[in-house]
Amino acid sequence: MYETADFKKGLKVLLEDNHPYTIVDFQHVKPGKGNQFTRTKLRNLITGQLLEKTYKSGEKFGVPNVENKEMTFLYVDDSGYNFMDQTSFEQICMHKDDIGESSHYLTENLVVNILIFNERAISVEVPKAVHLKVVKTDPGVRGNTVTGGTKPATLETSLVVTVPLHINEGDVLRVDTSTGEYVERVSIR
Repeated sequence: MYETADFKKGLKVLLEDNHPYTIVDFQHVKPGKGNQFTRTKLRNLITGQLLEKTYKSGEKFGVPNVENKEMTFLYVDDSGYNFMDQTSFEQICMHKDDIGESSHYLTENLVVNILIFNERAISVEVPKAVHLKVVKTDPGVRGNTVTGGTKPATLETSLVVTVPLHINEGDVLRVDTSTGEYVERVSIR
């Protein structure tokens, strides 16, 4: 069991609704009169919803049955997104709803972290940046420079990003997964 004194950013707790939450932010408050309390911002690990609550000092919270597993993305089919544990070779399948925005960054053999709650995969955490190939964009015109204008480019995962005019089809780009923005063109050796 956790108490409010154990709170720290990133701590995972089980609230009264039996859902796992992670602490995004918290503040211990000691008023001049009255009892101490803790203001918290919590993110539901299943739905992603943000919750702001205040707890009295000394309240207790359950420890959720969550674990992070490093797995490799294999492929997408009619049943969903398929991943494999590299040590046990166990495979799991997740629905697009559980993966959310991470689906825009999944490429074959990409290593990701999967959060498992009560033996059920609930979310996917992709690396901070991924390399994706441009499959469709307007052709670059001679004279377009790195500091010129921008244009849309469709990547191999169907993600559309804004890129400089000198980017062409077939180029491989580094994309920031937290913002979904183009970072740079990478050279393949």
